[in-house]
Amino acid sequence: MEASMRRLAHYDYWSDKVRRSLLVDSKADMLVYGMGEKQILEIARRLKNGEDKNSLSNIRGTVIIRNSEDGLKDYILIPSFEDIAGNKDKFNEAFKIIYSEADPVRGKTIVQKHGGRFVIQYPPAPPLTTEEMDRIHSLTFRRDWHPVYDKEGGVPGFETVRNSIISHRGCAGGCNFCSLYLHQGRVVQSRSIGSVVKEISAIAKYKKFRGTITDIGGPTANMYMATCHLWKGVGACRDKKCLVPEKCKNLKVGYDYSIRLWKELGKIPGVKHVFVSSGVRYDLLTDSYSDEYMRELCAHHVSGQLKVAPEHCVDSVLELMNKPSFKIYEKFIDRFENINKKLGKKQYLVNYFIAGHPGARLRDALELAVYLKKHNIHPEQVQDYIPLPMTVSACMYYTEKDLFTGRRIYVAKNPSERMMQKALLQYKNPRNKKYIRKALTMLHRDNLFPCFRS
Repeated sequence: MEASMRRLAHYDYWSDKVRRSLLVDSKADMLVYGMGEKQILEIARRLKNGEDKNSLSNIRGTVIIRNSEDGLKDYILIPSFEDIAGNKDKFNEAFKIIYSEADPVRGKTIVQKHGGRFVIQYPPAPPLTTEEMDRIHSLTFRRDWHPVYDKEGGVPGFETVRNSIISHRGCAGGCNFCSLYLHQGRVVQSRSIGSVVKEISAIAKYKKFRGTITDIGGPTANMYMATCHLWKGVGACRDKKCLVPEKCKNLKVGYDYSIRLWKELGKIPGVKHVFVSSGVRYDLLTDSYSDEYMRELCAHHVSGQLKVAPEHCVDSVLELMNKPSFKIYEKFIDRFENINKKLGKKQYLVNYFIAGHPGARLRDALELAVYLKKHNIHPEQVQDYIPLPMTVSACMYYTEKDLFTGRRIYVAKNPSERMMQKALLQYKNPRNKKYIRKALTMLHRDNLFPCFRS
């Protein structure tokens, strides 16, 4: 996973500098990026057939180093490591190409010079078919920790995921701070209903199973069986987002499949509850096409808390995150509460927020804090934004520019301000009082506090 995010020259937050491809620094023969199944099988096949490890090339989802560009076809040469290390505009130029070509159908080979050598990134591996997903999940996994941990009493953290099920991979959301597109891509790949039923039927026979499947989902739980007719032949759109500013008409949600799956799982002997604990995209749950899904979800598959990620309430910040307008989140809240009221249930939302994202100022954090207090929301955990290598938001953080428009944006890099933004969102925590006082003093000094007094 770490290699996937560092496969070409990238900004590294911890050293606060642009670093070379991990392949160069590690001196490895090859770097595999993405989920890796197809790449590993192809590498093994070639080595078995006697191919020399130093001649392995043209394997999708891999990166290699060569001394020249000879023999390469249909590739894009992007600014070199040396060019982007000293020029933020060149960094943006290189990254924009990398980002736009990160598609398994239309993506091209990317070449980046490092000194006198060439780092060659082949296009992403093709998405897995449903049959391939089923085959992987039918393998004889132990579903337990490694026996070496038995003498230590096992791995406690494993219990939280022991009875959770992966139904799909990939996410069409494309949040700018997320690295999912680097690993799983924008194309959703789903298992068949029969495959999931078979796995849960096997789990239900375990002696330790108590009747509850704690989670059935993926990167975004309600994208199971989501499809777009363009994905297979054309790929994900280069200059258009699937969900922002609103859901593309070509994206078809798979809610009928989810409901069918839940009903099939309810027939398995020994299974009492099937919960969705993975986060959901609330912007896919605000219109009439989601009516039946929402009723079924709230009636039977929420353990009491449903996870959503509004991330912020200021639209200018949400736009830089590639998240929908906040009014869509508020529409979802009303819908969630009304459905649960009709069902006679008291269920709650677990909200995820980010402090310090590029574009977010101290006054924006205060606006979000005021919203949280007004609605009696007390986040126990708030993510202090950290730039993940080779993500759009990391590019914005480093260059202080919007990657797609070129306009300058504000970036909170001072550790004290970052702490103040986070402290405002967790205003109930007594340990944050010092930073909250400091934040309010600064806002008052800049004449930005009075408008929030009410």
